[in-house]
Amino acid sequence: MNKSVVTNLLALLLVLCGLLFSSAVVLSIGLFALSGAVTNWLAIHMLFEKVPGLYGSGVVPARFEEFKAGIAHLMMEQFFTEQNIDKFLSGQGGGASHINLVPVIEKVDMTPAFDALVTTVEQSSLGGMLAMFGGSEAIAPLKAPFIEKMKNSMIEITQSDDFFELIKQEIEQPDVMADLRAQIDTIVHQRLEELTPNLVKEIVQQMIKKHLGWLVVWGGVFGGIIGFLAAWIP
Repeated sequence: MNKSVVTNLLALLLVLCGLLFSSAVVLSIGLFALSGAVTNWLAIHMLFEKVPGLYGSGVVPARFEEFKAGIAHLMMEQFFTEQNIDKFLSGQGGGASHINLVPVIEKVDMTPAFDALVTTVEQSSLGGMLAMFGGSEAIAPLKAPFIEKMKNSMIEITQSDDFFELIKQEIEQPDVMADLRAQIDTIVHQRLEELTPNLVKEIVQQMIKKHLGWLVVWGGVFGGIIGFLAAWIP
């Protein structure tokens, strides 16, 4: 059962017991515990829901635009800074130096490259000789080995330090870096535009509401302690 519900029910039970048995101490403990638990529960509820007549309630959905702007600022000013991008490219975070382009290369269609090679041979001085042996059909069996060799060569090139340094130098150019950050900023804002007030509320609730339930528990506990002490004040 929900911690908040249990705490409020226990506090209410103390109030009923105090009334039933005419015990001023138990009644005081119950009333203070109930007031502490209910107040904290209402405060948590007001974070996410608008309560009529209570100014400031529903703060999470009400501040939806500020919430999005805050996320965007955090992403761009804390994560995607020029310094962090440069660290990534330098491999200090174990990032760019370990980028694996093999899956991309494996998906590249090398058929146009082979076709271009065949056309080049046909249009060269070897074209006549090739025609004597069946033309382009004669070298068709070489297509698969050619593509495999090309892909292996590309993989070898992209995994070399020289290749990485060339990419790093190009990306670190001021114009390129600025354009890269601009593209990242656009992507971040596009993704944030997909958020709705209700979705933001659900995200925040899932993250913190479970833990905020302890505020209700401790509100009831400390309220009960204060009620116990208040009962003995002349």
